[in-house]
Amino acid sequence: MNHPEALAIFAEHGIQVVPAHVMPSIGQTRAIVTLDRIRNRHGDAHARFVVMTLAETANNKAFIDETSLWVVSDMARAAAKNFPDLVENNVTAWFSFFDGLPLGWLQYWALDLDGVISKRHALGGMVYERMKRTFGAMARQPDLLDDRRSA
Repeated sequence: MNHPEALAIFAEHGIQVVPAHVMPSIGQTRAIVTLDRIRNRHGDAHARFVVMTLAETANNKAFIDETSLWVVSDMARAAAKNFPDLVENNVTAWFSFFDGLPLGWLQYWALDLDGVISKRHALGGMVYERMKRTFGAMARQPDLLDDRRSA
């Protein structure tokens, strides 16, 4: 492993990097190259924010892989563009959103899309739809196809 900056970011958040032939468990990842690409493309602060989002929120420390890292990176950039107050002044709401997000289940549902479309983009769409409902201007308006029986 030859990515000291990415290794340091994972270590800051208690994430152990395991070799490619090892199946990661909770708090472990093999996606060192992915984080290094994110860091090179968007900077150290952005890469730290991505890892912190996955490491510090409920149920997400088990899914630190290439797809989840890129999706959180994409969503952080989308939030900065579309909901700038969220990532600049209300990080608590950002983390609360990810605390309630069933990211692992969403990734599992996207497995059916292997060979059809990118899991990163499919998962990004699922997460962004939830983000838009939570933080967008029409956040209170439900979708017409939502199940109203639980309301």
